[in-house]
Amino acid sequence: MDPQRLKDAYQKLQSLDERMSHKIRPRPGGALVRPTTEQLEVTVRDLANYTLELREVVQELFLSIASKPSTSGS
Repeated sequence: MDPQRLKDAYQKLQSLDERMSHKIRPRPGGALVRPTTEQLEVTVRDLANYTLELREVVQELFLSIASKPSTSGS
């Protein structure tokens, strides 16, 4: 396992959470008004971006687990 790569992947996950989670989290109590088409498009776009970034982080986690530790010279 490459601990530095694992640490980097974790930092990417934290950054993703800080930047995007509030955009995709359901609102408490639900909406009182139906969203417009434009609002739905923005929400779907945010969710797609979140999903793609999360996929990259998970891929990096798997690679860090499968990798040998990097040498301090690289």
